[in-house]
Amino acid sequence: MTGGGSGIGAAAARLLAERGLTVAIVGRGAERLADVAAEIAAAGGAALPVPADLGEAAVPQAIVDTVLERTGRLDVIVNNAAAFWLRPFGEYTLEDVDAHLAANVRAPFLLVQAALPALRRSSAPAVVNVSSAAAVMYRPGQAVYGLTKAAIEHMTKQLAFELAPDRIRVNCIRPGPTDTPIHRAVPDPEERLRTLGELTPLGRVGRPEEIAWWIAALIDPQAEWVTGAVIPVDGGRVLGPPEVP
Repeated sequence: MTGGGSGIGAAAARLLAERGLTVAIVGRGAERLADVAAEIAAAGGAALPVPADLGEAAVPQAIVDTVLERTGRLDVIVNNAAAFWLRPFGEYTLEDVDAHLAANVRAPFLLVQAALPALRRSSAPAVVNVSSAAAVMYRPGQAVYGLTKAAIEHMTKQLAFELAPDRIRVNCIRPGPTDTPIHRAVPDPEERLRTLGELTPLGRVGRPEEIAWWIAALIDPQAEWVTGAVIPVDGGRVLGPPEVP
């Protein structure tokens, strides 16, 4: 579970642990990872915190090596971590672009690639990628973030097709605006969340637990006939804002 220290990743890690999985939680914040792992352990689950910066090219292989050394198996990959900065198109620097591509595209690609031998040995292998409504919506400031999320959706379908002979299912969740630390890192987070909710047909932003439920559903062996799916979990956000009567 990348990005497992907060938000959707932490919620999904808790849920998967409740369902009996040993969850490796990956992220840059060692303290946050330790806190989530402690919560999981206190609830009777098992979690392995793996502090790591997925923006570094060698890290995906190191994560897989660590998990296999500690647990002896790897059945599921959840690519949830992401870089997210909004900039006017003309203000993106080369460093901004490279950081987004490294975290949002290269890292998920390399992580699945590194895990491939272990996934092939699994009896129920699955990959779930976490995209964003920004993959199919076009708003000021989202040029780089949006293109990386569109890329992860393409990668989902490509790998689903290519890895099907190995019975490795690859699916994707496309969340809409969700109450996570990303949306609270602004001067007035409650106003931002209220505004985003008003722009969503179902009238509110999502909760991390609602995205986590879909991640768990796609991992479940009962979903063995589902691969290559990109599932919007967004309250209708991509359909457009509610019409005013």
